[in-house]
Amino acid sequence: MIFYFSATGNSQHVAQRIAAATSDVATSIVEWERAGNPAVRLAAGERLGFVTPVYFWGLPTVVRRFVAQLRVEVADDAPPYVFYVSTFGTSSGMVHTMMRRALAAHGLNLQGRFGVRMVDTWTPFFDLSDKEKCRRQTLAAEPRIDTVVGLVAQKVCTAWGNRPVPAFLARLEYSLYPRQRQTRRFSVTADCIGCNLCATKCPARAIEMKDNRPVWTKPECICCLGCLHRCPRFAIRYGKHTARHGQFVHPQAHL
Repeated sequence: MIFYFSATGNSQHVAQRIAAATSDVATSIVEWERAGNPAVRLAAGERLGFVTPVYFWGLPTVVRRFVAQLRVEVADDAPPYVFYVSTFGTSSGMVHTMMRRALAAHGLNLQGRFGVRMVDTWTPFFDLSDKEKCRRQTLAAEPRIDTVVGLVAQKVCTAWGNRPVPAFLARLEYSLYPRQRQTRRFSVTADCIGCNLCATKCPARAIEMKDNRPVWTKPECICCLGCLHRCPRFAIRYGKHTARHGQFVHPQAHL
């Protein structure tokens, strides 16, 4: 079983590549939670994987909650092969440490710790308006994904492809995450057509449609920017710079 969280398709693509190579199933964390699924039951030696993006050099809040609440039933005769893949633009930060500790609370040993550098979709800072550049970065990630797929398929216990930073820097960066999650930073332009996609797909259920326009009804969200990137009219803004920094969705995503 492979669980993933993905707002723009990068992590979904990696999870599905691994699942296809290992005859496994890639499941959205958000969809699993909304379906109210019971505990995960693993056969002897089965793989248990997680693929998520890096937010502020740490784990997205939805991933932290999911792992904390996860119930895993494993066979006594052979423990599962547990792996985690981070997708990131600049650094994997401290996500692998966070995931290792979260899984250890369930008695699970994180054996594979992998990272894949991909397009960074944090458009309050990164400019994605050059579509050709994004295309090249996406293609450049494929050989790295190939390597991770091979390591997972062989159940290799190692770390590969990560770009960690000193712990104190990672903690400092992650301390900024709560403030960035404040939904007052979002706004909607007159280009909105009231399609309801943002409200339907919001993993935090922080958006409702009022008078045919999206309204953020919770003070905080996950800050995945999925609403911004997937808006068909690019009518959603976050702060001052996203209007000129463009949108990105992985070309093979099915979100």
